[in-house]
Amino acid sequence: MARTCSIANALEVIGERWSLLALREVLFGVRRFDQIAANTGASRDILAVRLRKLVDAGVLEKQQYEAHPPRYEYVLTDAGRELHKVLLMLLDWGDRHVTQGPPPLVWEHSCGSRLHADVVCTSCGEPVRPENLRPSTRP
Repeated sequence: MARTCSIANALEVIGERWSLLALREVLFGVRRFDQIAANTGASRDILAVRLRKLVDAGVLEKQQYEAHPPRYEYVLTDAGRELHKVLLMLLDWGDRHVTQGPPPLVWEHSCGSRLHADVVCTSCGEPVRPENLRPSTRP
């Protein structure tokens, strides 16, 4: 029997290439379908399905910006904004382990330093590593 897991549940919503790339674009401030399609390289029909799924899951909202003809843009919900951490971690991992040569895009934090995403415990501030984790069934 498969393990019940929030990772699997999350992947049902965002665990597909075009969904993650569409989210990347919206997080970068790109909100209109045509530009999302151009920046991701996704076919229009596949992108439409992925965006609809993200809207249905409450990750994005579709907001009308023009009445005649009706035109819409995609904006992040609170749940969508929280995914910036996931995408920054994927970006950092890709820079270090997949991308050949220098990263194509570098992010800077407001302090002026190049951003290197990391997960820290909100209670003690220590970096989270596999060796300092253990599963618990406590709520």
